Amino acid sequence: MESDDQIMRGPGERRVAEAAERIVAEGRPRLHRTWTSLVATSLLGGLDVGVGVLALLVVRYETGSELLAGLAFSVGLIALLLGHSELFTEGFLVPVATVIAGAATWLDLARLWGTVLVMNLIGGWAFMWVVMQAHPDLHRIAAASGAQFVDGGYTLGTFCLAVLGGGVITLMTRMHHGSESMTGKITASVATAFVLAGLGLWHSVLDSLIAFAGLHTGRTSYGYLDWLEWLAWAVLGNVVGGLLLTTALRLIRSVPVLNDDSAHTGSWSPRSR
Repeated sequence: MESDDQIMRGPGERRVAEAAERIVAEGRPRLHRTWTSLVATSLLGGLDVGVGVLALLVVRYETGSELLAGLAFSVGLIALLLGHSELFTEGFLVPVATVIAGAATWLDLARLWGTVLVMNLIGGWAFMWVVMQAHPDLHRIAAASGAQFVDGGYTLGTFCLAVLGGGVITLMTRMHHGSESMTGKITASVATAFVLAGLGLWHSVLDSLIAFAGLHTGRTSYGYLDWLEWLAWAVLGNVVGGLLLTTALRLIRSVPVLNDDSAHTGSWSPRSR
């Protein structure tokens, strides 16, 4: 029999509650995993994104179309989804909600963010080196594509591109947890790739891998110090976008559920990455 609280909830509110419960159920094991598991899944995240970047560069080289290249990048986001690997900007909605629910600490969150970002970049750097050795025909397009970001400048406009990038990728996470259908989740990944990569939004990991591809060619107008400065700007914008545009609004609606004891007592089965 349904409780009084369940009876009073409309269908929309029940769906929000169910999504919030799934978020915390997934977030708990992600924030409490061992160092070995965290490093491994984060390295895999860099490799998965690298596959998407490879597809993006090939389609951009063959067609010259940014929009088609963005669609090609969806391979990387689908690999992240089906392979259960970890991407830095996917660590906003789920882990923050888990901390708010009391199922983890802010120190756990800082450990997750720092490790995932560094390992994503290391894995992606190595993968793009292999790609550039295997596809010398992509050198010119890789160098030019990397320069679009690293040489883009530090202006209000580029910061907003990073804010939008963080918001869009976090929206993808939100859509994934709003549906139990794998078809729906894959559709969300493809749509996000189109908006993120096809429209030239700034993403700290995705665009770093493009920058790495250019650096591996030795033909770039920028170096690693230039990339580090760009990375700091992109990460700041991604965090602001991911936390303020998407996560904060989602949490405002989900706070009653996240504060409920059942949100952190393990009353449903978590899905570990």
